[in-house]
Amino acid sequence: MLQSAGTLLYRITPNGLEVLIVHPSGAYNRGKPWSIPKGELDGNESLEEAARRETFEETGLRPGPLVPLGSVRYQKSRKVIHGFAGPAPAQEPQCASWEIDAAEFVPVEKARALLHPDQVAFLDRFMELWQKGELPLSAEEPSVPTRQ
Repeated sequence: MLQSAGTLLYRITPNGLEVLIVHPSGAYNRGKPWSIPKGELDGNESLEEAARRETFEETGLRPGPLVPLGSVRYQKSRKVIHGFAGPAPAQEPQCASWEIDAAEFVPVEKARALLHPDQVAFLDRFMELWQKGELPLSAEEPSVPTRQ
């Protein structure tokens, strides 16, 4: 079974909560949906290690603390994607790999409209954790704060 791991990085801006999504490159993918930064595991690396590596390789961003979002299975290919959420570092993303042609922070609702339909579950799980206050607020935070 094919497996990938990736991250749903987020940040708080004056315009509200935004998440990072990427678009696959190539003419074939021009009209295809966006994705979280993700990719296949290398060797014996853990799911989180793969998610961190792939995020850096695709966007140049190094994730801070991550919280698991579980997994989703693509309906067509049956590929399993494992997701993690974490606050984005202060830098802006870049297209650091030939695999993507865009990397952007967008409001959650815009991400919901652009993401691969099978990955929208990651947004739902993320928002549930966010509303419960179970996610770190910044990439420098060592632990998850309690929000009131």
